[in-house]
Amino acid sequence: MRSLLSDMLFGTRFVTIWLAIGLLLIVCRIVAPSALSSTSLSAVLPFGSVIAVVALGQMLVIMMGGIDLSMAASISLLANVMVGAANDQNGRIAYGVVVVMVCAIAIGLVNGLLIAVLELNPLIVTLSTSLVLRGITTQYRVGIANNSGVPKALSRVVFEKVLGISYTAWFAFVLMLVVGLLLRSTAAGRRFQAVGANRRAAWMAGFHVRLHVVVAYIGASIAAGIAGIILGGLLASPGVSVGANYLFGPVSAVVLGGAALSGGLASPASTWAAAIFVKLLLQLLAVRGLSVGSQPIVYGAVIVLGMLISGDRIADVIGRLLVRSSLQDSANDSARASPAPPISTHQTQVAE
Repeated sequence: MRSLLSDMLFGTRFVTIWLAIGLLLIVCRIVAPSALSSTSLSAVLPFGSVIAVVALGQMLVIMMGGIDLSMAASISLLANVMVGAANDQNGRIAYGVVVVMVCAIAIGLVNGLLIAVLELNPLIVTLSTSLVLRGITTQYRVGIANNSGVPKALSRVVFEKVLGISYTAWFAFVLMLVVGLLLRSTAAGRRFQAVGANRRAAWMAGFHVRLHVVVAYIGASIAAGIAGIILGGLLASPGVSVGANYLFGPVSAVVLGGAALSGGLASPASTWAAAIFVKLLLQLLAVRGLSVGSQPIVYGAVIVLGMLISGDRIADVIGRLLVRSSLQDSANDSARASPAPPISTHQTQVAE
């Protein structure tokens, strides 16, 4: 029983979201079949893939026990940087990508240094960074990006399909596989998880804890940069708040995917699946004709329900059962190992 509970402790954490996707597909098939049509899925997958990319970046930060609330503002800025740097010229797409990545690394480096080195609160730091980036985006758009356009080649790439699936969806899937491979099959990835699970123990083991935290925030910003590039191709003219829709969705995807908010444990595959779940849920609400005001209510309620039955909570219950079982076994072993008290001569006489 203890061995079975141990296996369930690690397996149940990430299986819940897959069951939720299966249930959502059944509900869609019953109440809104059009949400699963090829036309609908073609419209959903590219934007769902953007959520998946951002969620994978947010996952890295949450694995370190932090959070990055500046990702939405970073996406808005970097999408406009892509448009401004490319300047509607196909030959400048590579240049635009390089500029976006450099800016993304700089944003992540600032967040990482403030949080890891100066030990400031991640919530306050990234929220402040978000305000700064919003102001920069407004100024940049007025000065440069507002007079530029998206290169036609970039738009064609993000909308083109292979085997009926867009390049964007394939890219998000491959990115998930790469991140999962790096975390599970490389020494650096295992050290990264160890630092997130227990910073003090990792420090005592000789790991560079602060460096791993900085790397996590740089990775999140790079994910925001990739999302900005994709949105630059999906939208004819990204606005100053194009990334606003990618703040809470990716965070909820990481949580629904079974990641431990205390750090350490997370699954790229489950996070990717949770991002698709989030976008498909929004599509279901739109197809059912819910009003603009009602959609966030239902969406928020489902997210809260998902957190209540998430793999993280189930794993916590199983962990408690496992500890209780171990303590009971230890008590039983101690009782069996204790010798019986000797019978005194007086007790023998009384018995006779």
